[in-house]
Amino acid sequence: MLALLGLATIVVLLVAIMTNRMSPLVALIAVPIIAALAGGFGLETSKFIIAGIRSIAPTAGMFVFAIIFFGVVTDAGMMDPIIDRILRVVGTKPARITVGTTLLALLIHLDGSGAVCFLITIPAMLPLYDRLGMDKRILALCVSMAAGVNFLPWTGPMIRSAAALKVPVTDIFNPLIAVQGVGLLFIFTVAFLLGKREERRLGLSSRHLAAGEARSVGAMGVDAAPVGPAPRVLTPEQIKIRRPKLFWVNLVLTAVIMAVMIEGAVDPVVMFMVGTVLALMINYPDVKMQKERVDAHAKAALMMASILLAAGVFTGIMTGTKMLTAMAQSAVAFVPPEMAQHVPFALGILSMPLSLLFDPDSYYFGMMPVIAEVYKTLGGDPIQIAQASVLGQMTVGFPVSPLTPATFLVVGLCGIGLGEHQKFSIPYLFAASVVMTFAAAILGVIPF
Repeated sequence: MLALLGLATIVVLLVAIMTNRMSPLVALIAVPIIAALAGGFGLETSKFIIAGIRSIAPTAGMFVFAIIFFGVVTDAGMMDPIIDRILRVVGTKPARITVGTTLLALLIHLDGSGAVCFLITIPAMLPLYDRLGMDKRILALCVSMAAGVNFLPWTGPMIRSAAALKVPVTDIFNPLIAVQGVGLLFIFTVAFLLGKREERRLGLSSRHLAAGEARSVGAMGVDAAPVGPAPRVLTPEQIKIRRPKLFWVNLVLTAVIMAVMIEGAVDPVVMFMVGTVLALMINYPDVKMQKERVDAHAKAALMMASILLAAGVFTGIMTGTKMLTAMAQSAVAFVPPEMAQHVPFALGILSMPLSLLFDPDSYYFGMMPVIAEVYKTLGGDPIQIAQASVLGQMTVGFPVSPLTPATFLVVGLCGIGLGEHQKFSIPYLFAASVVMTFAAAILGVIPF
């Protein structure tokens, strides 16, 4: 009963969001509450909600202050020279820009944090996409692919799978190094091809691009309309709040905050709180201007916080009612013994879609150990179950899953809807997972 109720809850949620029948905020709160009441949990539902909100509160706080912090330093003009330098490197070719976006996200994600990757990469690249008129869904996809395929020994799925099976993480990761290489080749190819498609859509032929860059890379091809949009012109209000002389101060402040946060010495929410205070005091010592800068970004921060807290309601109810656990246990019971040797390959194919149904803790600590035990009983190696799982479950799947706050961070920073991000990105992310699964089978990591 619980398994069916849980499955129905998630299906209704996904359909409601992806068809735009409900906003994510409404769906994430209303759907699980109705399901919990229908399941007979009554007033106990409130306890599940509070537990979910409590677990998500630090993340929500981090996102709120991160939005304000990056908003303030951007208002001060910190991004202007950075974007200009990127333009000089990638020129006005969308294919270079998409590949550059993927590479930047990949490098930043070396710390294993999807949130940090998105917080740094998207604000840096978004003005460039806006300036050229490129599809922002491609920006969301590029950073999602880079962060998703870049599963490392210290990332969440790897750590969870090793802990669940009580094996060294290197036993799971090392055989997958070549598989990950195939995945990286795939995502860079996709990024390049999407960039070329943008060139055609925008009417930026190779001849126009070459001519525009030769005439004036720094000027963004202002004398050649076919090359792309004219250079960004700041409004009087933007000029008023720019602080070009404080560029290096803001850059160092941002670098220090990122370094300390990535190092893990101080909790991210604390670092962004401190960073926001320092950014306001350094750039806008006048109290009135400080209030104006906070007000300018309050709407985005509030929207992000409300969605994240709503996600906490959803995960709190799904976990507290045991619906997720029941779903996991029921799913395993349908595997016939004669199909045992195909379980890892089938799991690899399904791993990415499973990110839309199970949060990482429920899957890696609830569902995966059961599958691994069944597979072991039938003569298989449980490590292969973990390896198949990390090829998609909350790796390439996490940036589109409604169960992860990072998904809402991507769409919020890119300024696109959750539904359109999912519709556009899921096919490519699923393809990346399938390609890596076939690579793992061909290389002998898991059996066909």
